[in-house]
Amino acid sequence: MVTTKWLSKFDKSSDAYLIRKEVFIKEQNIPEELEVDSLDESAHHLVVYENDTPVATGRLIIKDGKYYAGRIAVLKEHRGKHFGDLVVRMLVRKAFDLGAKEVHLHAQTRVKEFYEKIGFKAYGETFLDAGIEHISMVIKEDVHGHCCKQ
Repeated sequence: MVTTKWLSKFDKSSDAYLIRKEVFIKEQNIPEELEVDSLDESAHHLVVYENDTPVATGRLIIKDGKYYAGRIAVLKEHRGKHFGDLVVRMLVRKAFDLGAKEVHLHAQTRVKEFYEKIGFKAYGETFLDAGIEHISMVIKEDVHGHCCKQ
């Protein structure tokens, strides 16, 4: 059974942190001081569970009046099960529920097509973040009426 939960706080014992630690810090070798930032304190954190096991996460932040989805991560052994799609769609839905007119994200270029399938459009030049090539992307409509890819 798949369930989701919005976390009321984020710290090093939270399921969101534990997933991000596995994916970003251990798997992608991103230094913890770059992965965890002050925005985590005010972000909306989502965790996806499969049979009560945390398997995916993402966060939604509001910065300078703009809504950003980010820190989207799925544990390696649970990829290909559409959990990332679910996380992104729920983050977008939450942003529009909170009043967003559009939602931005900084996608690793290797997964750009994943976000395009959901409806995001790339803009600007590629850039390095934590030594990994990224591209800015935006979606200008809610994802209601759509469902996770099967």
